[in-house]
Amino acid sequence: MEIKQYIQENENRFLEELFSLIRIPSISAFPENKDDMLACAERWKQLLLEAGADEAHIMPSNGNPLVYAEKRISPDAPTVLVYAHYDVMPAEPLELWKSKPFEPEIRDGRIWARGADDDKGQAMIQAKAFEYLVKEGLLKHNVKFIFEGEEEIGSPSLNAFLKEHKELLKADVILVSDTSMLGADLPSLTTGLRGLAYWEIEVTGPNRDLHSGHFGGAVANPINTLCSMLAQVIDENGRITVPHFYDEVEEVPAAEREMIANIPFDEKKYMEAIGVKALKGEKGYSTLERNSCRPSFDVCGIWGGYTGEGSKTVLPSKAYAKVSSRLVPHQNHETISKLFIDYFQSIAPDYVQVKVTPMHGGEGYVCPIMLPAYKAAEKGFTKAFGKKPLAVRRGGSIPIISDFEKILGIKTVLMGFGLESNAIHSPNENFQLDIFRKGIEAVVEFHKEFDL
Repeated sequence: MEIKQYIQENENRFLEELFSLIRIPSISAFPENKDDMLACAERWKQLLLEAGADEAHIMPSNGNPLVYAEKRISPDAPTVLVYAHYDVMPAEPLELWKSKPFEPEIRDGRIWARGADDDKGQAMIQAKAFEYLVKEGLLKHNVKFIFEGEEEIGSPSLNAFLKEHKELLKADVILVSDTSMLGADLPSLTTGLRGLAYWEIEVTGPNRDLHSGHFGGAVANPINTLCSMLAQVIDENGRITVPHFYDEVEEVPAAEREMIANIPFDEKKYMEAIGVKALKGEKGYSTLERNSCRPSFDVCGIWGGYTGEGSKTVLPSKAYAKVSSRLVPHQNHETISKLFIDYFQSIAPDYVQVKVTPMHGGEGYVCPIMLPAYKAAEKGFTKAFGKKPLAVRRGGSIPIISDFEKILGIKTVLMGFGLESNAIHSPNENFQLDIFRKGIEAVVEFHKEFDL
């Protein structure tokens, strides 16, 4: 049976199985959802066995459990390791949803629900492609699955799990569907991801909040000082001023810059979509280069003093900020973290105390486009979407992808099917049914084409 016919005949079942996962609020950020995490892992175990896995297990970690499954074809055959995550982001603010986030609905040719795309919908694409290949006797290599429950909180337990189970997870390539395409009619394969470093800053001035009339103008305001310090991190050309920050930044080759320049991109529509009149970034680079293969620095949150209703004339004792830097391949997030901490404390004036606490981080990643698995994914997209996918670097971060390479020694192919309009992490997350179908077809073709 051809894959299109198989999808058509089984689509109602596919969706019901996906909906059974979505109805479980597997929110890793909330301790009160711990039982839901286990329930979702158990449901995935059952579904992978039903799809044709020889065995499937719930495996403990330092945090939420992982699901491991495998299908053995031959010890001499290559092995593909499929990675996904079953946890989802919180659904708040609930009042902005047009339907209940954990009660999936189909409207306008889309599935609407938290996890419809990220990553339950995309993981189901992998599972159903696998199911078809097994049932039709077309699978010619071994397949392993590892689904985690902490990706949305930075995968804190996965690194140790990988080190502990290196032999179990041995494979020739890792396949991930947790990224996006340029458009529904513009298929693309992600060839690079940025890394991440994240910090929380605390600036302390006086030992208590002060009356701004009695002390304003004589005592430094920590919020003013913090803003002034943060403003020094980026210069007038959009470059980060931290000494040695760019030491390991690799210039994008001319050939790749030309490829990026040929990506269809309407800057006017881009600005209109986010409601800005102009764009700003590092001098000498295009918008698509700035948000994908150049590093950046952002203040993610800033607070302090009185923020309640009405007014209160207070000079605050403390000010806080959460800041992050997107990194590019070859930049080590731990090195960058220390460089930033040293720099930020060095520019602190004597009238405040500054504490910088490093938080989570990870490395960037680049997938060679000559990799056999990449070529197989390229053929998969071409078959399903009717055109060759563009190779693009993305600005986001999936820190565990670089860990796969460092710990397991395996390259990853990022075969994602999301769209910007899918609103992942936001209210009204959705996933197009047409893309869901084409995704299954593309992954089937990947497995047919893949060889070492």
